Amino acid sequence: MDVTRRTLLAGAAATAVGGGVALVAGEPAASATPGGANDTSGYLVGCGIADMTGAIAGQGMMGYSDADQVAAGLLQRCWARAYIVVDRRTGDRVVFVTSDIACLFQSHHMGVLPLLRKRFGNLYTERNVNLNATHTHASCGGTAWDFAYSLAAYGFKKNSYDAEIRGIVTAIARAHENLAPGTISLGRGELHEASRNRSRVAFDLNPAAERRQFPGAIDPAVTVLRLRQGATDVGAITWFSTHGTSLTDRNKLIAGDNKGYASYRWESTSPGVIAAFPQTNSGDMTPNLNLIKMRPTGPTDDNKRNCEVIGERQYRAGRSGFDAARPMARGGVDSIVRYVDMSAVQIDGMYTPEGRPTATTPAMMGAAAAATSTEDNWRSQLGFLQEGTTNPLVTALGGDRQPPIAPWMRDMQAPKLIAFPLGLLPPAPWIPHVVPLQILRIGDLVLVAIPAEVTIVAGLRLRSVVADALRVDIDNVLIQGYSNAYTQYVTTPEEYDAQQYEGGATQYGRWTLSAYLQEFHALATAMASGTAPGRGPAPLDKSGFQPDLVAPIPPDRPVTGHSYGDVVTAPRSRYRPGQVAAVEFVGAHPNNNLRTGDTYLEVQRKTATGWRTVADDNDWETELHWRRPPGDSDASVIRVEWTIPAATSGRFRIRYRGDSRGADGRTRPIDAVSSGFVVG
Repeated sequence: MDVTRRTLLAGAAATAVGGGVALVAGEPAASATPGGANDTSGYLVGCGIADMTGAIAGQGMMGYSDADQVAAGLLQRCWARAYIVVDRRTGDRVVFVTSDIACLFQSHHMGVLPLLRKRFGNLYTERNVNLNATHTHASCGGTAWDFAYSLAAYGFKKNSYDAEIRGIVTAIARAHENLAPGTISLGRGELHEASRNRSRVAFDLNPAAERRQFPGAIDPAVTVLRLRQGATDVGAITWFSTHGTSLTDRNKLIAGDNKGYASYRWESTSPGVIAAFPQTNSGDMTPNLNLIKMRPTGPTDDNKRNCEVIGERQYRAGRSGFDAARPMARGGVDSIVRYVDMSAVQIDGMYTPEGRPTATTPAMMGAAAAATSTEDNWRSQLGFLQEGTTNPLVTALGGDRQPPIAPWMRDMQAPKLIAFPLGLLPPAPWIPHVVPLQILRIGDLVLVAIPAEVTIVAGLRLRSVVADALRVDIDNVLIQGYSNAYTQYVTTPEEYDAQQYEGGATQYGRWTLSAYLQEFHALATAMASGTAPGRGPAPLDKSGFQPDLVAPIPPDRPVTGHSYGDVVTAPRSRYRPGQVAAVEFVGAHPNNNLRTGDTYLEVQRKTATGWRTVADDNDWETELHWRRPPGDSDASVIRVEWTIPAATSGRFRIRYRGDSRGADGRTRPIDAVSSGFVVG
């Protein structure tokens, strides 16, 4: 290829913004739409994408809560993909954003909405904006305001948080600027080779009628929205349930995991289309098909290759559903939201398997959760809970002192062995209690937006109560997990009793799902009747006290005996396709400049008119690795690897771009190139 995917995306964005779309009170002007002011049929559709990659070196990663998993480079950038659909008849609109991060924390939700209000007034609100995460376990850590999630990164990381917030807001703004008359259609399919049930012993405790809904104990459903402006495809959203754990806890490169790869494949092959792969009820779905404990593999023994394979299968299933998409019977959009204190829900007996009223409790982490999901880990996670080790932030905030747990809480959490009473720890609950529950409708499709990871049978029950209240086909109702906040898992009460990993991480007790069934049924009933449910209790703003216990990065200095940009390991003179060309440069700490919307590296091909970039740090075939030389705490070596694609030939070189920071605090650019080498 002669241009990078980043160039294609930038060109698409420039075309959208530069195409003469005039904005008046948040709407495209009538003169910018075919048919003028009298054309009010159908939809306005807009899509936007923005780089949201945070710190790629020296800070903890998010997904496994493993304090030893510290980022040391970049495999692919993380992106926010935004879609706006406006009903031109009513003016109602919804915003749907999928982010290449592990979790959409309440810190993100509470950080993005004020910025949207400042920019757009009351156009985009907590009612009609859905923010969700792909659940890649290779994203930046320390971006939550909840200590349960920031501990592994040893506190809050403002640089990564700011990058993620800016990326989400920029993607929404670009989608808004790109609004134009369009259509949406719905496609479906099945995919049976990209997930396995990692908690089969718990799944099998569910009633037989529910188990029969999922032959093979997986949810193979693939659901696709196809978004067009006129005759031009501009967006694709593909829902499928599988975890973002293909790269595993051994990986230390920032990446979007298998769903990020699927988006990359689609957007690389269809320039101008923004393709998201959100999660649905993936709580017990793993992409590690071999299901070997503490050896996450499958279909191969190579984790990066598995990421590519599972991503490719999702991409192909999504394209198939996209190509078969048909217009929906129902038009328009709708949305509704209400905040609920999930730690204190009084549950009517009609929502419990036993038919008796019950309640939820403050959040409690079970020992089973601390023991890890063995199908997705090479080693045990949550190191600060292991015997003989401590985390200074835990101690500083009082987490080493077990608060008293009332007998009724133990009863409501039984049979869970409580390891860590997150909801009772000072100075505020270490996991959200008051969270937004949301339902969005786009034509026929209904999204049940829940701030958690839902198992497939728990998802079936939630979809059923919402479909019943809205009087729609259950196949048109999807769980949109990882939405607007994050509170870990939701299992059925039967699955909870097994106290597998997912049950141990179901925070509010055995009847967590029952509480959600009750609250979402009420929310769907309000949507069906057009009744405003009220906002509910206010969420807790924890932004005021967010320490970062990691020492600041020292000023840079070059490797002894060298200058910035020197090549310390040169490429070979000749390679064949399939081999890895590697170069090591004297560089600087990557976090001095996150290079948002830019790149740390380029692979360049010699042409008749000069050197032309053919790959950068977002391309799957490139990797950037950062390290300190032995015994040196302020010098950096940057290693760039390029796995040469098939059918590649010509003369190439590798370019490194960085920024050093001196003792005076000033940054200075580094721009270095390797010697040339021949491929062929």
